[in-house]
Amino acid sequence: QVQLVESGGGLVQAGGSLRLSCAASGRTVGDYAMGWFRQAPGKERVFVAGINWSGTTNYADAAKGRFTISRDNAGNTMWLDMNSLKAEDTAVYYCAVSTLPYSTSAVERYNFWGQGTQVTVSS
Repeated sequence: QVQLVESGGGLVQAGGSLRLSCAASGRTVGDYAMGWFRQAPGKERVFVAGINWSGTTNYADAAKGRFTISRDNAGNTMWLDMNSLKAEDTAVYYCAVSTLPYSTSAVERYNFWGQGTQVTVSS
């Protein structure tokens, strides 16, 4: 089993920045893909960014150019740097681990999930 704990969420003004962290424990996840998802009230959980075991990244269109996903060499810590935040970025952000080596935007491909961290962007 893998336990994931997110941190770094909060309230920020539009145009500001936040850094989310995700700490994995229970087993080494360096060979697996990891990802960030978000869920706004009344909406489905959607893909934000993913990172392969090799460090290759991919982003949702809404995140491109503003967000950066990264992970440490051991793969047990992942970050999401979010810049130029907008009100529409307001959501609960979740980190996830897939036992596949390559990240995907499909929610169902991820096996382990954190509890989420709230990000609120005021306009």
